[in-house]
Amino acid sequence: YRLAGEPEVAEAATFTDVKAGRYYAEAVAWAEDLGIAKGMTATAFQPEGTVTRQQAATFLYRYVTEYLKQAPAGDGDLTGFTDAASISLYAREAMSWATATGLLEGYGDGAIGPKNPVTRAQMAKFLTILDTKF
Repeated sequence: YRLAGEPEVAEAATFTDVKAGRYYAEAVAWAEDLGIAKGMTATAFQPEGTVTRQQAATFLYRYVTEYLKQAPAGDGDLTGFTDAASISLYAREAMSWATATGLLEGYGDGAIGPKNPVTRAQMAKFLTILDTKF
């Protein structure tokens, strides 16, 4: 939302757990409107929850494809990661794209950690790469 210049938001988010006036309310509403944020369920976004690596990759993928309208460039090979089978179906394409573009790397132990929480440092790296590459 901030990378997009904090555009004006026409409608509030439809998620019942995103309350008006919260610091993230406009960003979530904007992301929902564009199809970047789809929620944990049809009615819940869980704005206070932890973001996983696969969720972050999916947000970034949708930002590039839905907001920037860019075709995803390249497919990364996830088969080399020891935990590739644990990537959720909704995130497979985004995780593949994120590895192909250099946004996401595996850990030194051969795992990619799709369900691991994203640290602030990791998210800062993701956003820096996103801002310079796209």
